[in-house]
Amino acid sequence: MKYFIIAGEASGDLHGSHLMHALKKADPNAEFRFLGGDLMRAEAGEPIIHLRQMAFMGFIPILLHLRTILGNLAKTKKAIQTFAPDVLILIDYPSFNLRMARFAKTKVGLPVIYYISPKLWAWKEYRIKEIKQNIDAVLCIFPFEVDFYHKHHYDNVFYVGNPLFDAVPDASSEIIPFNEFVLRNDLAKKPIVALLAGSRQKEIRDNLPLMLSVCNQFSEYQFVIAGAPGIEPSYYEQFLSNEMSVKLVFNQTYDLLQQAKAAIVTSGTATLETALLNVPQIVVYHLTPARLTPILRKWIIRIPYISLVNIIAQKQVVLELIGSQVTTQRLAYELNQLLNNDDYRARMLDEYKQIQAQLGERGASRIAAETMLTILHDLHHQRTDTT
Repeated sequence: MKYFIIAGEASGDLHGSHLMHALKKADPNAEFRFLGGDLMRAEAGEPIIHLRQMAFMGFIPILLHLRTILGNLAKTKKAIQTFAPDVLILIDYPSFNLRMARFAKTKVGLPVIYYISPKLWAWKEYRIKEIKQNIDAVLCIFPFEVDFYHKHHYDNVFYVGNPLFDAVPDASSEIIPFNEFVLRNDLAKKPIVALLAGSRQKEIRDNLPLMLSVCNQFSEYQFVIAGAPGIEPSYYEQFLSNEMSVKLVFNQTYDLLQQAKAAIVTSGTATLETALLNVPQIVVYHLTPARLTPILRKWIIRIPYISLVNIIAQKQVVLELIGSQVTTQRLAYELNQLLNNDDYRARMLDEYKQIQAQLGERGASRIAAETMLTILHDLHHQRTDTT
C-alpha cells in the first residue's frame, strides 16, 4: 500500500517515524512519500519537504514566509497527485494539514486519516466542521479526546494510546551513569536542572532568558539546556553571558532528563515527556508582548490548564507560570521547592504514576498502524459495495 504522510514539526517527525516503522511491519509492501524531518528520513528516504522549511508559527512569521508556505502547499499537492497514494495520513500541524485534507478529499478522492488530532479541545474548536467534512477517521493519543469528538457528533474516532510511550525509555532501560554523561558533555559533577525552552525560535526567545535568570541563585546546581532539533547552537548562545555556567546539549533530551533532579519546561509535548521520565517540573509559558497572554487565556484557550500533564489529570499536578507570572522571584521560589521539598516532589511523582496509568500501555504506533489498515480495509469494502 502507498502512504503519503505529512508532519510539520519535530514531535510529528518523531511520531511519524515510529508510525512508518510500524506500518512497514504490518504491511511488507508499504511505500512512503512524506513531509517530515530526519527521523522519518531514516525510515523512508528523503522528504519531499523538510520540516525546517515548514516551521512557521505566529502571524508575523507566516506573513514573512508566505511565499514559502504557498510554495509548500503547491508542491505537496503535486506530489500527492504524482504518487497517487492509497491514503493521506496527517500528523497534527492543522493549519497546513487541514488544507491538504480538503484537497485530498475533494480533488483527488483519497481516504484521509488524522493521526494525533489537532488540539481542538484547547483552541479553534470551529475546525471540527472541517474534520467532519474531510477526515475519514481520527486516531487520538489522549483518552479524553474521544469524548470531545463524540460530544461534537463525530464518531469515527479511536484512542490508540500515546506514542510518547514508544519514544521515552521505559523503567527497564539502562540509564547512562551520571559520571559518563557529564564527561561526554563536558559538564560539571553537580546535580542537574534541565531547561527545555521549546522547539521554535520565538518560544526560546520568550522563555529561555527568564529560565536563565534564576541560575545564579542555585550555585550548587548546573543548568543544562536541551537544544531543539533544527535550532543552531548560536541561537542559544546569544542568551548566555560569560558568567553563566550553563551548558547546551543536542539530541540527548531524554538522557538529560534522566540525569536531572528537576526541570523548567515551556508548555508543550515536553511537559508530558518530562512526566513520563519522572522528573519534577515547573511549566512556563511567556509571550511577548506580555499583554497578549490575558487575551490568549480569555478568548482563545478554552481549557483551565496549558500543560498536558494537568490537562490529562484534569487538575494541577505541576505548577504553571503563565505570562506575567513568569518572574525570576517566582521561578526561584518554585525551583527551590522542587529541589528541596521532599514531600512536594513525592506528591508530584505519585501524580505522574496516575497519569501514566491513564495513558495505557506502550505500543501506540503499532496499534495506530493496525487501526489504519483496518479502517482502510473497511473503506475499500464500503466503496466496493456501493459500486
